[in-house]
This record gives sequence, structure tokens and C-alpha cells, in this order.
Amino acid sequence: MTRPKQLTFFALQGIPQIRAGDNLAEIITAAIEENGLFPQDGDILILAQKIVSKAEGRLVNLTTVQPSAKAIELAEYLGKRPELVELILQESNEVVRTRPGTIIVEHKSGFICANAGIDHSNVKGSWGNDEDWVLLLPEDSDLSAAMIRAELEVLSGARLGVIIIDSHGRAWRNGVLGTTIGASGLPALLDMRGEEDMYHYKLRVTTIATADELAAGGSLMMGQAGEGTPVVLARGFPYPLREGNAQELIRKKENDLFR
Repeated sequence: MTRPKQLTFFALQGIPQIRAGDNLAEIITAAIEENGLFPQDGDILILAQKIVSKAEGRLVNLTTVQPSAKAIELAEYLGKRPELVELILQESNEVVRTRPGTIIVEHKSGFICANAGIDHSNVKGSWGNDEDWVLLLPEDSDLSAAMIRAELEVLSGARLGVIIIDSHGRAWRNGVLGTTIGASGLPALLDMRGEEDMYHYKLRVTTIATADELAAGGSLMMGQAGEGTPVVLARGFPYPLREGNAQELIRKKENDLFR
């Protein structure tokens, strides 16, 4: 009897509120055990960006930010706080598009997103008004994923992959989608060129954003509001693990038809 392929997502319950300096690998390992699971070779841990940023102390209070003249001018056009716009500019390589209420940038890591990924939701500071606190993306999400993965593999004894995901909008389509911003231990991009289809036609252009496909599934299980499940374990990834990172997913500017 042929067994069907199966990819299973486990949204881990019991992850506590993360604070600066927390050891995510230890917290995740404890949660896996508390959920009655045992890490297996090939498992992939999908982490919400927020818990990584919080653990790395990327919370900023806007009242501590001094906006530049450029930020003040742009903020007036956008209808955003000048302090927030200043942080967006600091976190970006360039501004790609703007209109009132919206600013799309190339983040320092190379991917295109709104507001440089800076977020107000599910963010609470240690002092002052909660509306003043924002959370920046990790400084180097690929490095963060690699460090967390290394610790997880030591603690579990299993060969694992780790991706860090954020919710991004998409050109030409409505709605946000889970997107990989950091990865370690798996092919973020799978090159299928040269492989044959069922009719022996050799694929010429097909590359699969496997990490983003996982990110979408993981994000679906995490939810977007107050669900409190920022870590998902994916089991049954249908491709061999290898070293990889999220930089594989970024299209070079010279190859981008729309830039």
C-alpha cells in the first residue's frame, strides 16, 4: 500500500512572552517536549520574527529618536510620525515607492517590504506609552537563524532547519503572507532546472521558493493577532536539507523587471 506524502505543522503551545536576552533555543526545546513531540532529523522550526527581535533587544521607543530634516519632510507627505520615518530610513538601503500612508523600502538585508518591517502590533515596552514602542527586524536574520539552529541541534541531537518569518504584502495581490527573512539548514531556494517532468521535458526556468512556501504554512498556523503561537514545527519537508540562507530568495536588482 502506497503511503501519501505528508507535511505536518505543529503550532507549539506554551511559548512565554519573550524578553531581551531570553535563550530562544532553550525555550523552544522545552516547548517541544511539553507538546509531547520529539525532534527528528529533517524537522524545521518556523519562528515568528517578533520573538527573535524581542530576544535580541530590538525594541525602540520613538520618543528617543531624533528625526532628520529628510524624515520630517517625508513624514508630512506620508502622514506618519517623523520618528518612525527616521527609523525606517535608518533600516533601509533605499526608498522604492511612496504614497500617502505607505512607504516601500529595500531593507538593509536586501528584501523589499513596507516600513522596513518595523511593527507596532503585539509590542509592549518597559516604560512610557505603549503606542511609542516599535520593534525592528533582527539586524541579520540569517545569522540569527544559524545561531538558534546550532543551539537547537546541540540540545536535540537532531539535524534541523530554522526559518525566521515575517508578514509581507505582495505586488499585484491583496493580503499579507508569511515570508522568510532568515534561514539556516535548508534550501531556501530549490533549483529544479535540468530536472525532467513526467513527460521527460527538461525544466528550464523552474526554481521553487521552498522557504517561503514553509513560511506561508507556518504563518497560517501562527495566526496574525493574539494567538500566542510564534513557533511552528514542520515535519515532512519533501526535500533534503542542506546549508542555505534567505539571501538565496532575493532577486538581484539588475534582474528585476519592475525596478
